[in-house]
Amino acid sequence: MRVRNKYRKPTAFPCNAGSRCLMTAVVWSLVGFLLMLHLYSHVTHRNTVSGDIQLRMSRHPLVRELEQVEEENIQIPPPRGKRSPRAAKRRPKRTTTLIDEFLDENSQLRHVFFPDMKTAVDPIKDAGNDSYHYYPGRIWLDTEGNPIQAHGGGMLYDERSSTYYWYGEYKDGPTYHAHKKGAARVDIIGVGCYSSKDLWAWKNEGIVLAAEETDETHDIHKSNVLERPKVIYNEKTGKYVMWMHIDDANYTKAAVGIAISDYPTGPFDYLCSQRPHGYESRDMTIFKDDDDVAYLVYSSEDNSELHIGPLTEDYLDVKPDMRRILVGQHREAPALFKYQGTYYMITSGCTGWAPNEALAHAAESIMGPWETMGNPCTGGNKMFRLATFFAQSTFVIPLPGIPGSYIFMADRWNPADLRDSRYVWLPLIVGGPADRPLEFNFGFPLWPRVSIYWHRKWRLPLSWRVSKSK
Repeated sequence: MRVRNKYRKPTAFPCNAGSRCLMTAVVWSLVGFLLMLHLYSHVTHRNTVSGDIQLRMSRHPLVRELEQVEEENIQIPPPRGKRSPRAAKRRPKRTTTLIDEFLDENSQLRHVFFPDMKTAVDPIKDAGNDSYHYYPGRIWLDTEGNPIQAHGGGMLYDERSSTYYWYGEYKDGPTYHAHKKGAARVDIIGVGCYSSKDLWAWKNEGIVLAAEETDETHDIHKSNVLERPKVIYNEKTGKYVMWMHIDDANYTKAAVGIAISDYPTGPFDYLCSQRPHGYESRDMTIFKDDDDVAYLVYSSEDNSELHIGPLTEDYLDVKPDMRRILVGQHREAPALFKYQGTYYMITSGCTGWAPNEALAHAAESIMGPWETMGNPCTGGNKMFRLATFFAQSTFVIPLPGIPGSYIFMADRWNPADLRDSRYVWLPLIVGGPADRPLEFNFGFPLWPRVSIYWHRKWRLPLSWRVSKSK
C-alpha cells in the first residue's frame, strides 16, 4: 500500500504549462501591437501639430505675445469686520479662499475682481496705446458710453454685412431672490444685441427680443428665466434663428425657446418652447457646422450629462437623433468650436453663480464619443486656473486668417448685482504638445492641446484688425 506524501507539490501537466505560455505570448504580442500603434499615432499627431504651429507662428508672430501668460500673486487680507451673510453662509467654518473673497461683496479684494467705472474700457475715449485692448473683468462700455448688457451671450458673424453681432441677456435691472432659498435673479428684460466690425467697439442695436409684461402664462414673461441666447443664420430660409434656455423662477420648466427674425438686429418673433427629445434642458448652446447642419447641445438629467442632436433644416426644431455625452460628469455652459476637422468644447462645473474649473473636450464626430482633455486655463495662479479666471464659458469666436486661434468668451458673474457682471475675453489657442485624455482607453488619437491664456491686458494681432477694417 502506497502512502501519499501530503507535503509533495502536485505536478502540472505539460499541456497546461504550454497553454499558460501561449496565453502569455498572446498577451505580450497584443501589448506590443498597441504600443506600436500608440507610437505611430503619437508621431503622426506630433508632426501635424508641429507643422501647424510653425505655420501659425511664421504668419502671425504676435500669437506668441498672446501665449506669454501673466501670473497673479493676490494675498488674502486678514479679516476686517463682518463678512457678508452670503459669504458667511457659504463657508462658515473653513479657511477663506479667493473664491470666498470673490463671492463676498464686502471683501477688501472686491476691486480686484470688479474694478470700478474709473477703469472702464471706453472705445470712444480710449486712443493710442489703449485702443483695441481687452481688459478682462473691467466694465466694458458701448459706443454710447453705457455698460454692455449681453450676458451669457453668443456671437454671430453675418457675412452679408461683414459684421459681428453679439447677443446676450440684458440684465440692467435690480437683483433679488424670488424666495428665501431661490437663486439671485433679475426679471427678464430681453435679449440685447450689439454690432461691431472689429470685435472691440460695440454699437447698441437695442433689445431684439423683449420680455412679455402682462401675460403671466407666457414663456418670456418677466417673472421667468431667459438665459444663454444664441443666434444662427439659415441660408435656405433666409431667417435668423435664436435658441435660448427658458425656465420658471424655480428652474423646473427646463426647456429651450425658439425665435426668428428677418434681420440680425430683430425684432425676433418668439415661437414656442419645448423640452428637446423629451428631456430637461438648462444651459445650452447652438453650433452650426461647415455643412450648414446645426446642432443643439444642452445640459440634462439634473445637469449630470450633456445631450447633443441635429436640428431640422429650418433650424426650428430638433431631429429625433440624440446622443448622451459626458455622462455623470455634471458639466454645463457648453461652448463648441471646430479646428481641422476636430470638434472641441469648453464646459464648466455646476456651482450656480460661483466660479469653478473649466474642462476641455474633443471628438472626431460631433455626436461623439467625446474625450475629456483637462483644464485648458494657463497663467494667473492655481486658484485663477481652478476658477476659470473667476468666469464661466459662454462662446468661442473663431478668428479667420489666424489658424488655431480663437477668443474665449466668458462671464464673470456678480450674484450681488447681476447687472454688474463682467466679461472675460481671452485668447484661446489650439496647438502644442498632444494632450492625453483623462480617461485614456487606447482609443486614439491624441488631441492637440487647447490653451486659454490669462492676460490683464491684451489685443488681437494687428494683421487681423487691419484685414477686418477694410
